[in-house]
Amino acid sequence: MRVAIVDDSRLARKELAFMLKDYNSVEVIWEAEDVDSAVSQINDDMPDVLFLDIHMPGKNGFDLLNELDRTPSVVFTTAYDEYAVKALDYNALDYLMKPIKENRLAAALEKIELNISPKPYVKGKLSSDDSVFVKDGDDCWFVKLNEIRLFEVEGNYSRIYFKNKKPLIPKGLNYLETRLDEATFFRANRQQIINLKMIDKVVPWFSGTLKIVLLNGAEDIELSRRQSAKFKDIMSF
Repeated sequence: MRVAIVDDSRLARKELAFMLKDYNSVEVIWEAEDVDSAVSQINDDMPDVLFLDIHMPGKNGFDLLNELDRTPSVVFTTAYDEYAVKALDYNALDYLMKPIKENRLAAALEKIELNISPKPYVKGKLSSDDSVFVKDGDDCWFVKLNEIRLFEVEGNYSRIYFKNKKPLIPKGLNYLETRLDEATFFRANRQQIINLKMIDKVVPWFSGTLKIVLLNGAEDIELSRRQSAKFKDIMSF
């Protein structure tokens, strides 16, 4: 797995990197000391796992995640236990207290392996004409992708919107992006992927962003600033 470390303490970064060297399956691809440089590096080279400090000067670890449209799996590392509940809102795989103990790191890596392996990327892209099997509890559907207007994250699951149905599936948006045709499906923000062919109208929104109104649904989708610029680029002449 490809790992990145974000921590304002150089000593903490080096100590964690040293501990991770004992694991053959782990490759530390880069380190960052602040949020701004980390965001830039994540956009350039998305790691599988982010070991992320919370309490840093200026922007904190939560601010970093809020600036991303796509996020890797996250393990928080901190000397403060009061953020543990908030970390759950960000679907963190683990929460390691500093100084990090070897047994806790090993347990975190085992949990990571279970969540990100086997790699989903071995499967090919699905076209909009393909159909997928969807099961939610006792209900099952065989749905054409071109009928799905929205995918929306809900914890470690994703909710699918088609017709008047909203089933929940045990897949994250990052995985779904690897299977969906980017010519049809667009990552609007950290929480949602929309079907470009099911857009009813586009509304100018705050600070140069856009709001998307979808066909056959009550959902209004706010695009992030970065994704608004990308949307304008790919949908223009």
